[in-house]
Amino acid sequence: MTDTASDDHDQTHEPTEITYDEHRHPARPRTLRFRPKVKAPFARRSVAQDGSATGDNPAYVSWLLAQSMLADANEISQQFSGQGSMWQNPFANPNPRGAVTAASVWFTAYPLSLITRPEESFLTAMADEEMWKAFAEIGIEGIHTGPVKRAGGISGWEYTPSVDGHFDRISTQIDPAFGTEDEFRKMCATANWYGGTIIDDVVPGHTGKGADFRLAEMHYADYPGIYHMVEIDPRDWHELPETPAGVDSVNIDAATEEWLDKAGYIIGRLQRVIFYAEGVKETNWSVTRPVLGVDGIERRWVYLHYFKDGQPSINWLDPTFAGMRMVMGDALHSLTDLGTGALRLDANGFLGVEKSAADGSPAWSEGHPLSEAANHLIASMVRKVGGFTFQELNLTIDDIRETGEAGADLSYDFINRPAYQHALATGDTEFLRLTLRTSIELGVDPASLVHALQNHDELTYELVHWSTGHRDDIYTYKGEEITGEQLGESVRQDLLDQLTGPKASYNQVFTTNGIASTTATVVAASLGITDLDEITDIDPIRRAHLLLAMFNALQPGVFALSGWDMCGMLTLPPNEVAELLRGGDTRWIHRAGHDLMGVNERATRSMAGMPRGRSLYGSIPEQMADETSFLRQLQAILRVRSHYGVATSRQVDIPEVSQKGMLVLVHQLEDPSQHQLTILNFAHEDIAGTVRSEHLPPGSHVMDMFTGKTVGTVDDLHSFAVEMPRHHGMSLLVEAAEAEQSE
Repeated sequence: MTDTASDDHDQTHEPTEITYDEHRHPARPRTLRFRPKVKAPFARRSVAQDGSATGDNPAYVSWLLAQSMLADANEISQQFSGQGSMWQNPFANPNPRGAVTAASVWFTAYPLSLITRPEESFLTAMADEEMWKAFAEIGIEGIHTGPVKRAGGISGWEYTPSVDGHFDRISTQIDPAFGTEDEFRKMCATANWYGGTIIDDVVPGHTGKGADFRLAEMHYADYPGIYHMVEIDPRDWHELPETPAGVDSVNIDAATEEWLDKAGYIIGRLQRVIFYAEGVKETNWSVTRPVLGVDGIERRWVYLHYFKDGQPSINWLDPTFAGMRMVMGDALHSLTDLGTGALRLDANGFLGVEKSAADGSPAWSEGHPLSEAANHLIASMVRKVGGFTFQELNLTIDDIRETGEAGADLSYDFINRPAYQHALATGDTEFLRLTLRTSIELGVDPASLVHALQNHDELTYELVHWSTGHRDDIYTYKGEEITGEQLGESVRQDLLDQLTGPKASYNQVFTTNGIASTTATVVAASLGITDLDEITDIDPIRRAHLLLAMFNALQPGVFALSGWDMCGMLTLPPNEVAELLRGGDTRWIHRAGHDLMGVNERATRSMAGMPRGRSLYGSIPEQMADETSFLRQLQAILRVRSHYGVATSRQVDIPEVSQKGMLVLVHQLEDPSQHQLTILNFAHEDIAGTVRSEHLPPGSHVMDMFTGKTVGTVDDLHSFAVEMPRHHGMSLLVEAAEAEQSE
C-alpha cells in the first residue's frame, strides 16, 4: 500500500520488537504502511484425550476448546484492544489501485497439487529463494497460497479429511500436511525480501465440522450462535429423516424443508441450491443425529449449508456475534501473527439470509445487505492492520459493484472469465465485448478486478448476471433481441458444445456450475484436438495460452496465474482420481500434481497424493533457459505491463471491431497524451482489420510496445489498420502529436 506516514510517529505509543524478517534481513527497507504485530504468538495447548467423545466428558470438551477457532479468536483479539496500533491506517473505503500497486501480478498456488522435494513441505517450497528470484525476473509480485490452515472435521477424537479442498476450515493452526507456522513466517519473510506479498484466505461464510461445530451441537456457551442452526423440539423429531449409521447428519428433502419452514423453525428454500445432486444435496439444510449436550440434554439441530453438508454456514447476525468474532480473529492471526499482507474472502456473497415476506417465494440469500455490511466489517478490519482483501463473488455485476463500494478492495473477475474462454472457443468476441462494456456501464472499474487464468475451481459458466439478476432484460446478440436468460443459455451451450463431449472428453462438466478443465485443455478443445496423447507440437497451444494471458495482463487490475498455467498442465485421466470423483466433484481432474521448480523428477504424486499430470511447458528453470518458452514470452508481456503502468491505467473504450474475432481494449495511461491499446485476435485464422476509437486523436503516433517500431498514424477517422496472425496479440502505444498535446 502507498501510505507514507512516518514509522516513528506511528509507533510513539508502542515500541516494536524486531520481527522475524527484520532479523533475517536487517537491510530490508521498512514497510511504508503501518503493520501491527501480535505481542505474543499463540501458545498452542496440548490436551490429553481421555474417555468418551461426548458432551458429558469434561476432558473431551476441553480438548475441543483447545482446537476451537472462536477460543483462539478471543485470545488474539484481546492483544489489540485499546492499542494505538489499531488507529494508524485508513480503513473505511476500498483502495483497489493501492492494492494493485502493492502486488499486481499473483501466482495462485494450490497446496494439494504442488510436487516438492522429498519430505519438503509446501510452505518450505513456497519460501524457496531460487523460486522467488525467478518470480522477480518474470514479474510475479505475490503468492496467493490457497487455504493451508487445518480443514475438514472432527469425529470423536479423530480429525476427518476436508470435503472441499481445504475450504472447510476448522482451526487457526497450519495443517501439518502443508508445514508449520514457523515455515509460514519464513515464507512471508522471503517474500518481503524480494518485494513480494503473501496472500492468505479467510472463509467468512462457513467452517468445517470441527471443534466449533461440535461444541455448538453440544450447546456449549455461545457456540450455537456461530452457525445458522436451529434446535428442533423432540416432539417434532418424527418429521425429520433418520441419520444413517456411520454419518453425523443427513440432507433434508424439499417436503421436510417446507414443513420446517411452516412450523417456524427455518426460513425455507433459498434462491438456489449450489452443488445440487439428487439424493445427495436436494436442499441447503441438513439435520444432525441426536447429540448429547454439556447440560445432559440430547438435541437434534437443523443447520444451513450453502455448499456441502460438511460446511455449516456462519450466522453473521446472531445476538452473540460469535461467528463474526471467530472470523475476525482468524483474519488477525494471518495478518498480525503469520505475517501475510492480504486475504481472500472466499464465498463472501452468502453472509446474509432472510425469510421472504411473500408466501411461496424463496428466502433472500444472495445480494443481501447483511452480506455487504459483513464484508465492510471484515475488509475494514484488514485495512486497519495494513492489509488488503479480494473477494470471490460470483453474483451479478451490480452486487460486485455494491459490495466493492465499502467492502473488499478487489474482486475476482467472474464477469469476463467465461467470456474470454467463449471467445477462444468460438472465434467470436461479441459476448466478451458485451461483458466488458456492461462492467464499465454498471460502474465496475477493471482496476478493481483480479483477472485470472486457471484457478482451483471449474470454468464457471453460471453467468449469474445474465441468467438470474437480469434474466428479463433485453440484449442484442448475434443480430437478435434476446433476454438475459436466453443469452446465458446460449453462451453455456456454446461452451458445452465446444469444450466437452465426445470431441473433448478430457474436459468434464461440473454439476450446474461449469466445466472442469485446465487452460491448456480449453485451448486444446478450441483447436479441435480430440486426444491429448496426440499433442506433439505445443506451439499452437502455447500461442493461444499467451493470447489469454495478454487479455488478462494487458488491462487494469491484478493479473493472476496458477502453477497449472505456468507448466502448461493437462487434465488427469478420470481413472487416476476415481476415488475423488466418486462424489461427483469432477474438478479433481484439473488439479494435477505439478513440479513447478523441477526439484523431484521421480515423484509420481504430490505430498498430498495428487497424481502427477502431463506438463507441456516444463518447469520454471527449464523455461527460463529457453527464450521461446511460455514463461519467457509471458515475461515480455509483464515487462510492458509494468513499464507503461497498464495495471493502474483507466479503461475508456471497448470499440466495435471490423472482424468478429478481434478485440480492442483502449486504456488511458497516466500521461493524458498517451493511450495503450490491447489488440487481440481470437479468430482461428489470420485477420486484417481497422482499429477505431473516438479516444484516439487524429495524427497520433502508433508504436509497438514490444519492439519499439512504428505501426502507423491515426487518421482523421480516429482509426488505423492492423494485421495479425491467428491467436496473436499486440500492445500499442498511441501518443498524441505535439500540436494536439499543446492544445
